[in-house]
Amino acid sequence: MRWQGQTIDDADADALPGLEKRTGIVQSVTTPEFAGMVFHEVLSKSALNRVPGASRMPFSWTINPYRGCSHACSYCFARGTHEYLDLDGGADFDSQIVVKTNVVEVLQRELRKGSWQHETVALGTNTDPYQRAEGRYRLMPGIIRALADSGTPMSILTKGTLIRRDIPLLVEAAKQVPIDVQMSIAMYDDALQHSIEPGTPTTQARLDTVRALTDAGFRVGVFLMPVLPHLNDSIAAIDEALRRIKDAGADHAVYGSLHLRPGVKPWFFQWLQREHPDLVPSYRGLYPGVSVEAPKPYRQWLAKRMRPLIRAHGLHAQSEEEHDRMRGIMRARTAVPTAPKPEAAPMLF
Repeated sequence: MRWQGQTIDDADADALPGLEKRTGIVQSVTTPEFAGMVFHEVLSKSALNRVPGASRMPFSWTINPYRGCSHACSYCFARGTHEYLDLDGGADFDSQIVVKTNVVEVLQRELRKGSWQHETVALGTNTDPYQRAEGRYRLMPGIIRALADSGTPMSILTKGTLIRRDIPLLVEAAKQVPIDVQMSIAMYDDALQHSIEPGTPTTQARLDTVRALTDAGFRVGVFLMPVLPHLNDSIAAIDEALRRIKDAGADHAVYGSLHLRPGVKPWFFQWLQREHPDLVPSYRGLYPGVSVEAPKPYRQWLAKRMRPLIRAHGLHAQSEEEHDRMRGIMRARTAVPTAPKPEAAPMLF
């Protein structure tokens, strides 16, 4: 695995392919309560990752305590990055989770530097900080405390209901710094949700989490993305989704159509061929060759369908600043990155 420049240097002849030279790896862990998963505990040199200046994102820094994600979303734009670790973007991405066990200590050190300008730090623009691994490693409380105590605003985007554990901490931290919270909830048909993102909490559990965060005083946004052609883009499906979002107490919603980066596309099409083979020709037409996003006519058609419904449910951004910030976060999750280098820059996927 490519972890050059970190502090542990050994070799393991019995390791998985690509993990023989375990530079930076402390140990690989399996436990009965996380059957089928392997946690690769590593020591990271840095916690704060600078966003490239040309990215036009509404934040300049990210923190990524985990790589890989047990949510197992077939459409996840991060899958291709696991290939950089000599793992595949399919089952390995879902089950071989890299854990930066020292991220809190490194972050505290970086935040104490005189050069730190207390710019907003985003969590969740890469893999989810509240995925199942967080239940074992509990890295987020330390990250939240470190950011708040240093006077650093933060933004959190998650599909994980585990954030409810940290609501009291977030409430206290919000007295010190601005905190922005978004939930990602795209699938409102239970069968589709279980099929395409089998490792995520249920849709209702995430909506209940929106309610819990709202009741705690946060203005919660919901990311209704990806919108999947022919699967959740009907007027009835969109209207039902927005009704449930509003009923959960969300303040605003933002949508986005499906992106299929090269490292994601083969895994998504495997799922589509297995679950909806009749739609494969249509998707081949919508995402031909190396095309990443749906064609402009589809996106325009979707906008004409979504925007009036978002306004009808009172889930539109209340200001241009809010709108620009939400769209910027969405771009962060759909931008096509340059070839990543480990920890040198954030991988915006």
